[in-house]
Formats: sequence, C-alpha cells, structure tokens
Amino acid sequence: MAMLGRYFEGAGLEIVATHGRVVAELALAVGHVASLSPEECTFIQEAAMLHDIGVCRVSAPGIGALGPHPYIMHGILGREILEREGLSQHALVCERHIGVGLTIKDIADQKLPLPPRDMVPRTTAEEIICFADLFFSKKPDRLSHRAPPERVREKLSGFGKDKLQIFDAWMERFGAALQVGG
Repeated sequence: MAMLGRYFEGAGLEIVATHGRVVAELALAVGHVASLSPEECTFIQEAAMLHDIGVCRVSAPGIGALGPHPYIMHGILGREILEREGLSQHALVCERHIGVGLTIKDIADQKLPLPPRDMVPRTTAEEIICFADLFFSKKPDRLSHRAPPERVREKLSGFGKDKLQIFDAWMERFGAALQVGG
C-alpha cells in the first residue's frame, strides 16, 4: 500500500488498491488450490497488489488517472516503475498481465503503441495473477464484483480463439479456486 501511495492519491489510490486487493485475494486462492509454496504465495500477493501501478501514468479520468499515455501502456509503464523500485520480478507481472498476454503479432496486428516483444505470462505466478485479474474491473462501482467465467470468455472472444484457448486452459488448471469463498 505504501508504494501505491507514492504514485496515486485520492480516488485513484482507492480504486487501484481495491482492485489490487481483490485480484490478490483470488490469486492467493488459486495459489492455495495449486499448492504453491508460502514464498510463491507471498510473491503473488505482492505482485497482484502492484500489477496496475502503471495506471498512474495513463489517461483514464474515470478511475482518477490523469497521465499522458494511452491505457494500453499501463503494463510497460508499471514495469518501468517497479524496475526503478528494485522489484524486477514484480515488474514483469505488470508488463505481462494484459488480457491473457500480448504477443508481438497482437501488438502489430492491433497497431498498439507498445514495444514489439512478447508480453505473455511465463511463470505460474504470472499466469495466476493474469487469470485473477480477468475477473475484476476497475469501474468504481464494480470493484469487488467478480465476473462469472462466461462473461470473461465473452470479453476475450473478441480477441481471437487463441485467447479463449489460453483462458480455457487456465480454467482447467485454476478454476477450482473460483469455488473457494464464493
């Protein structure tokens, strides 16, 4: 929370912190179901809380973000911030958490203002945080509302069958955690 407080204030801090907390709670539930070590769970909790720190530098007035960059850049901006903070592993989560991950092809095909490199989750912890993030919005009135898997699939369907296949594989591996605590 202290680190988020250095980059956000007011409503923006509340939104990003609440979003990070609900993502972290689901990610930890997945980590426990997956029998991850206490160290891996600690990392997941920390990285999930910080995964959207780059939002402080994007233009998203509806969530209190008044930066100059397009929203799609919040992952790479978060990576830059956390690398400067000395959190290189956490930084990779920032960059790799968008949707189910972005490939060089995605970036080129969609003409995204991002460096041409694969930004897909590569570790189980990264996959878990990415998976958990898919279920929560940063809309101020919906922060704690977890979307059902059908809604997540519906949103991902516009990005191609390959994205749905990734999500479906994650549901096979991690979906049991959705039953934990509701």
